[in-house]
Amino acid sequence: MRARRAAPTGGLFAFVALASFAAVAAALVSQHAYGMQPCAWCVLQRLIFLALGAVALLGLAWRGRTGSLVAAVDGLLLALCGLASAVWQHFVAARSASCNLTLADRIVSTTKLDTLLPDVFEARASCADAAVALFGVPYAFWAAALFVLCALALLQAIRVAAR
Repeated sequence: MRARRAAPTGGLFAFVALASFAAVAAALVSQHAYGMQPCAWCVLQRLIFLALGAVALLGLAWRGRTGSLVAAVDGLLLALCGLASAVWQHFVAARSASCNLTLADRIVSTTKLDTLLPDVFEARASCADAAVALFGVPYAFWAAALFVLCALALLQAIRVAAR
């Protein structure tokens, strides 16, 4: 019987964790230093990035094939949800005057994070007002690109762990 070795996925999980937490840090700097207030979809993406980072940390801590696969698959699902929310934010929600009662608004208010940590999770702008760009690229596209990079890293982690 062959002994199971830890899957060499640590670097991939470290990248995903660092990228996810850096995305939330950048969003908070944009909000508190530059006055770019978030909409409900922005806040939902923060929540997804934090969950993605936590799952990546789980992948770092839970060594072995099973741990790597569980963390990578869960992280991949979160990254795809984040990508979907960023795309929806840009193409649908940004054309709406209000984010009230949208899926993002309901998810965030159900978690109660908007009242527990309002400086991080309270939506303070409409979707149309929050549609801003950085270097000519909409914030939602920056988030989408980072979700794609995380998804690609997690796909690679799945491939490595499945061997």
